This record gives sequence, structure tokens and C-alpha cells, in this order.
Amino acid sequence: MRYKTIADFKDSLKGIVDIKDSRVNVTDASKFKNQLIDRLIFNSVFNENKEVKGNCRWLIKSAALNLGVRPASIQELYDAMGRGEYKGFTVPAVNIRGLSYDVARGMFRAAKKNNNGTFIFEIARSEIGYTEQPPAEYATVMLAAALKEGYKGPIFIQGDHYQVNAKKYSADKDKELSGLKKLIKDSISAGFYNIDIDSSTMVDLSKSDLKEQQRLNYEIAADITAYIRELQPKGVTVSVGGEIGEVGGKNSTAEELKAFMDNYLNTLKKKGNLKGISKISIQTGTTHGGVPLPDGTVAKVKLDFDTLEKLSKIAREEYGLCGAVQHGASTLPDEAFDRFPKTGTGEVHLATGFQNMIYESRNLPSDLREEVYRYLKETSAGDKKPNETDEQFIYKTRKKAFGPFKEKFWTLPSSVKDAIGKEIEDKFDFLFKKLNVVNTYDIVNKVVKPVDVQPDLKREIEACLDSGPKEKIVLMPGQD
Repeated sequence: MRYKTIADFKDSLKGIVDIKDSRVNVTDASKFKNQLIDRLIFNSVFNENKEVKGNCRWLIKSAALNLGVRPASIQELYDAMGRGEYKGFTVPAVNIRGLSYDVARGMFRAAKKNNNGTFIFEIARSEIGYTEQPPAEYATVMLAAALKEGYKGPIFIQGDHYQVNAKKYSADKDKELSGLKKLIKDSISAGFYNIDIDSSTMVDLSKSDLKEQQRLNYEIAADITAYIRELQPKGVTVSVGGEIGEVGGKNSTAEELKAFMDNYLNTLKKKGNLKGISKISIQTGTTHGGVPLPDGTVAKVKLDFDTLEKLSKIAREEYGLCGAVQHGASTLPDEAFDRFPKTGTGEVHLATGFQNMIYESRNLPSDLREEVYRYLKETSAGDKKPNETDEQFIYKTRKKAFGPFKEKFWTLPSSVKDAIGKEIEDKFDFLFKKLNVVNTYDIVNKVVKPVDVQPDLKREIEACLDSGPKEKIVLMPGQD
């Protein structure tokens, strides 16, 4: 499956893809889907030759444009929701940590089955590290999954919890912010046209005044918003999210929301006539990943739907946002999900539940699961707290194995991946119905106007280069 050389890569395109004047034309869509795309995406992720890897990514992104698949911003839909033109549904945003190609394919199949166009693929700043999925790779995998499943239309890819680390900020704020800005630059370049800024870590509840509590939060959020506006491609308004309460902390209030929004907008106004955030993340009682009990099961959470409804209403009616965003929802009980549309929640984030489905699937080979758990006990033993059971430790740390075991998961037998993918698809089918995003495909394609941003081959290859000596860049025909 691996391409050994650029020539090997080019030979595989014959009779399927034509390249002329830096543009890709898929001449045989059936062969592209059934014979080529799986090989292209595998090499986009795992090929050791950065030139081959970059050329594969460039080809996938170019073929996506040719076949009607485009990275897009959800801004226009959220603006319409803020105006009250569309309501009654909650947009799911899903963090895919492992088996990414197969999980994304399951999501696209469920979307096609439900005629759904309102869903987001996302990855958090922390997840990029431990799952070993940099933005340039993650975006390519999502687009490849769409191509494999024959999905067409806007694809929303999002940077989730692009977070400011409070401790690192205190030690060297310029270094911390420059690192975040570099990540944002790389992400937008990759096709992430939706970015969630999380400077809620800077909220200081020791201050008695709400404005002072939120000061660093709104000042940093405004600064990062302005930076995003400088980078966004022509014709694209990147959808930006803000956050007022750190997930796992105390529940958010209407007063906090208003203190943040009023001062954020005033600060942003001083930077020019810039578009602000499209949504606001709040805390309502959840915790990322849930709270594992001694037997490894997850404790039930009492989510504050009253706060969610109240703050969503304020966000829409007073600030024109799509509503509030609920994090940490994937481990909630099934009966909770239809309440999100009823409370006017704009967006809901889902992550750990899908990770759990992979690890706990009866279709996952037990020897791989055991190998992962042994690895975690050997490499992450220092993370285990004195009062934790083995089950709690494994539950909390197994997310960290998706990076080191990425290729082993990816190269599982097709029968195994297909079976797990079907379980994932069924879960998405359930969630799409509960969140009431069925039959939203036409709405999205009416409201959202994706912009063709042609991928740049040199940039794709450079995104594959490590910190070692730069390799000679080999261009495809017409790319000089």
C-alpha cells in the first residue's frame, strides 16, 4: 500500500486522475473511490517520504474541490440562527481521536442517511498532541472520508479548545500566545475555517468585579479573533467561538456572559470593524470525558439545562450568536440529547463517548486492547493516583494510546474496521435524530457559500517536514 517513490505515486493516478495547470480532474470517479482514495489517505498519514506524503495530501484536497467537497466556515448558518431564521436543532461537533478515517466515514454515512448537512469535525489543541494528528493531516483525513463515502457539500473542520495555558502564560505570555497563534495559522492553512478560542482558563474568580474576572479572557479572545481575521482566506469568514467558563468548573451565569460579551465586543471594536464570535461555550455541570467510578463506568451527571436555555437565549437575542455551546456531552445518557434542541443550544461537543465505543467494542481484537493497556501501565504509571483503581486509570489514560498505536488501529482487518464503523454509524444516526439535524442538508447548502481555496503543494509538503534538514521539494506537473 505504501508508495516507495514519487514515480510510484504518479503511476497509480493513470486513467483515474488528470493534472493540468495545477488543477486536478478526476476522470474516473468510481476507480478513484474504490481503488485510489484508500491508498492516497494511508500514504498521506504514514508514508515516511515527506514528498510523497505532501503530494498525496495535495491531490486529495484538489480532488475534493473537483468532486464538490469543500472545507467551509459555518459562520453564515450561525448568523442565520442568531437572526432567528433557523432554530430547533443543535449542531454536533465531534472530536475524532482514533480510527479517524473509519469514524469519519461512519459519520458521513449517517449524514447521508439523514440528509444532514449540519455537523462538525473537530480536534482540540491537546488532542493534536497525544493522537499525533496535526491539522494538515486531520483535515485531509476528513476530506478523504467524504470522498470515500460520496458526500458532497461544505465540510466544517474545527479547532476545538485552542486553549491558553494559564501557568505557561504567567511564566511567559508572549511565548504562550505565539505558540497558540502558530497553531491557528497552521490550522487555517490546513482548511480549519472554524476555530474555538479557549481563554476561559484566564478567568480569575478571586476578583470581586465580573469585568475584572473576565478581563484577560476577553482581551486575549479579542486579540486572537483579530489575528484570525488577518489570516482567513479571501471570501472566508472563519467562525470563531469564545468561552466564559472552564469545563469542569462552576456553572456559568448570565452576568458572566454579558460581562464577557460586552467587553469583548468593545475591545474588538477598537481593533477595527471586525466580525466577532459566532457562539459562546459555557459550563453547565459536565466534565470532559465524564467522571470514572472505581469499576471504570461513568458517573451520572446532572446537567443544568435551565442555565443552558437561559444563556442560549441571551446569546441569540442580545448578541446575534447561534446560542450557547455545551462541552463534554458524549458520556451523557441517551435520553438527554433531545433536550439540547429544546433548550436552544447552538452546538454540542462529543468526544470521549466515541473513543469508548472503539475500546469497548466486542469487534476490537482483545490482543490489541490488552497491548494498549499494558503500554499505558508501563509508560503512564506516574499518572495513576494513589486512590485510583486500574479501571479508573485505564479509562482516563487510554486516549493517549491513539497516537503511538495509530498505524495498528488503521491497519486492522477491514472486517474489524467495518464492524466498528457500523457501530459508530448507528450512534451518529441516533444522535442526529435526537439533535434534530435531520433534513438540514439543503439549508446548509443554501446558506453556506463555500469558497474554493486551492491547495498549495509546497505548503502541503512543508507541513510534512520535521525539524530536521529540509528535503528537496518534488512538484507535480504544473506546480512549479
